[in-house]
Amino acid sequence: MNAMTKSAAELRRAARDHIRAPRLETPFHDRLMALSEVNDWYNWAGYKAPHSLTDGELEYFAIRSTAALFDISPMVKYRIIGPDAERYLNRLTLRDVRKLGVNRVHYTAWCDDHGHVLDDGTLFRLAEQEFRLCCQERHLPWLLDSAFGFSVDIREETEEIAGLALQGPTSYAVLRDAGFIGADRLKPFDIATFPHEGGEVTISRTGFTGDLGYELFVPRAKALSLWDRLWTAGEQHAIRAIGYGALNQTRIEAGFIVANTDFITAEGALRADRVRMPDEIGLDWLVDPEKPNFNGRRAILDARRNQTLKHILVGLEIEGNIPAEHAIVYHRKKHEAGLVTAAIWSPTAKRNIAIASLERPYGSKFTDDLWVEIYALRELKYQKLMKRARIVPRPFVKLARRTVTPPGHK
Repeated sequence: MNAMTKSAAELRRAARDHIRAPRLETPFHDRLMALSEVNDWYNWAGYKAPHSLTDGELEYFAIRSTAALFDISPMVKYRIIGPDAERYLNRLTLRDVRKLGVNRVHYTAWCDDHGHVLDDGTLFRLAEQEFRLCCQERHLPWLLDSAFGFSVDIREETEEIAGLALQGPTSYAVLRDAGFIGADRLKPFDIATFPHEGGEVTISRTGFTGDLGYELFVPRAKALSLWDRLWTAGEQHAIRAIGYGALNQTRIEAGFIVANTDFITAEGALRADRVRMPDEIGLDWLVDPEKPNFNGRRAILDARRNQTLKHILVGLEIEGNIPAEHAIVYHRKKHEAGLVTAAIWSPTAKRNIAIASLERPYGSKFTDDLWVEIYALRELKYQKLMKRARIVPRPFVKLARRTVTPPGHK
C-alpha cells in the first residue's frame, strides 16, 4: 500500500470512527437508558437525548393527564454576573431587563444589528447582579463580543448544571410529596431555591408544554439523587419519563416556536432571505421600544414604520386529520403563500393544527381561501391531498391549570 493510498484509508477510518463516536451523555443518561424500550435517540446540542423512551402516545398523555419528566440538561445555559449584568442584558435582548425582578424569569430573544433573530430563550434573574440565560444554540462568541465595555463575567455552564422539566397536572403533587415545601407558592415565572442533599436545587414555574409545570436545575453531582427523589415521589402520581416527540406535540398545541425549526437563526441561515425579524415570527410583543438602545432596534423599528416586513408566522387549523408537516401553503390553490413549519393532529384540541411561515401579504391581508398540499402515504403510494386551511389564534390549547396558584392538589 503506497503512502497516498494509506493516507486515504486512514482518513476514511478516522471519518468512520468520528461518526461512531458516542455523543455526550447527560447526568441523567443512566436513568434514561434503564427506562428506554425503543432505543430511539437523537442529537441535541451534542448530547444523546431520547426522542421517545417507550410509547409516544403514552408519553404525550403523561404530560396532559399525570406528570412527565424530561431531561433538559442539553439546553445551553450561560451564567452572567457582574455590576453591569442588567445593563448588558438590556443592551443585548429585546425586553426591558430592568423590569425583571429577582427570582423571576422572562421569555426573550436577541437579534443582530440588522434586527434578525439570533435565538430565543429564557432569562432567569437569580440575584440583583446574577442571571442565567437558557437557549437552543451556542452563542458564547457573540455574547462575549457584545459585552465589550461592560463590567460583566459570562461563562457557559451547560455541562455543570443538570436540568429537568417536570410537567403535567400532577407535577405540583410530585414536588409536594418529594418534600419541596413551599413550591405551591410559586406563581408562573417565579423562581425559588430548595435544599437538596446538602446543597440547593433551583425550581422555576416554567415549561415548554403549555401545562402546569416546573423546571429544576441542580449541580451535576446532585443530578441522580434529584431524579430519584422525584421518581420515588411520582410513582403514586403515574409519573413517566418522556422524550422530545411528546414534548414537541405539546409545545405545538401551546403555540411555542423552536429555533431552526419554525425560523432559521441569523447565524444558521445560509441565504439572506432565510433570516427573520421578531415581528415575522410572532415575537413582536417582546420588543420594548421605550427602553434604551438594544441590538437591532433601529432596523426593527424602521421595518415597522416602512412596512417592509416580508413574512408572518400564523397558526392554522386544517381540514381532515392528516398532519400537514412541511406542507406548502397555497392561496386559491395556485399561489404559493408559505410553508408549514410544524404540524400535528392534536389529541387534546381534537383538531388538525399547524404553525406556518407565510409571505406577506398572505396571512396579514389575504387570509381567505388558503390550502395546504399534503402527501399521504397509502399502500406504498403517495397521494396528493389539497386540504382547506384557516388562520386561527395561538395557543391552540389553553389550560387554566397552567396559571392557577396555588396549583391543584392531586
